Amino acid sequence: MAWWKPLLIIPGLLVTMVVLQTVLTLIVVLVEMAAFGRDPMDATISPLMMAVMNLSLAAMGPLAILVTALVARVPWRSLIATPRRASLRRGLVYAGAFSALVGVALALTALIDPSAAGIGQFAITSTTIGLVLVALLTTPLQAAGEELLFRGAMMPLLASWVRAVRPALVRGMIASSIVFGLVHMSVDPWLLSYYAIFGLCMAAMAVISRGLEAPIAFHVMNNLIMMVVGALFAGGGGIVIDRSVGMGGPFMLVFIVVDLVAVGLVWLYERSQRP
Repeated sequence: MAWWKPLLIIPGLLVTMVVLQTVLTLIVVLVEMAAFGRDPMDATISPLMMAVMNLSLAAMGPLAILVTALVARVPWRSLIATPRRASLRRGLVYAGAFSALVGVALALTALIDPSAAGIGQFAITSTTIGLVLVALLTTPLQAAGEELLFRGAMMPLLASWVRAVRPALVRGMIASSIVFGLVHMSVDPWLLSYYAIFGLCMAAMAVISRGLEAPIAFHVMNNLIMMVVGALFAGGGGIVIDRSVGMGGPFMLVFIVVDLVAVGLVWLYERSQRP
């Protein structure tokens, strides 16, 4: 595509994502202030807030694929899997394996540093039940939306400025991972590095498997398990997501290793599937 098109599409998608999340979050805060007396300085995530945050990110995925397919004049399916067709069975196989992997990582982190794993006071209240239900229903959509946005659309858009295939692939993987890390808006070096490495591992899974089933499955299981555990151990209140300086640390090496192991598993599985 023309060199200037990604310069319009990429910022447009990112601005749309930020504006959508900001506006919907503000609406939820105002509604909960009026209906439930929510403190405007309260930074916890309620079930309603989780729902709008997840669904707004879920909507960005199809939008990004549609815009990229129209601008690049390629079939939208080719942005999800190519040259093969997308496979639900493949995604379910990966989801099963990755759920065990993420569970082990969380258990190890809980042993090393319970607070780092989001393990606080266990309690079940109406808020807890609401958070768990919303997480189960909308987190898979949110994670899939992010993968469609960053790996399905952003990666090929950023790669399009380079003509040679392999350099373009490397550029797309690295650049999209950096953008993915930055949009999580953390200034903590450990967290920022983790998000970028996470994005790079998801990009590697997409390239190795020639599709988005593997990165979507890992992203879904990672976020879903974290959110459910976070809800159950939030003391009966809302979930707190703190990305400020000092919230990351060496314990995150456990999750980085898990991401790398997941890439290895994808490589082994895809190798076993090819004749």
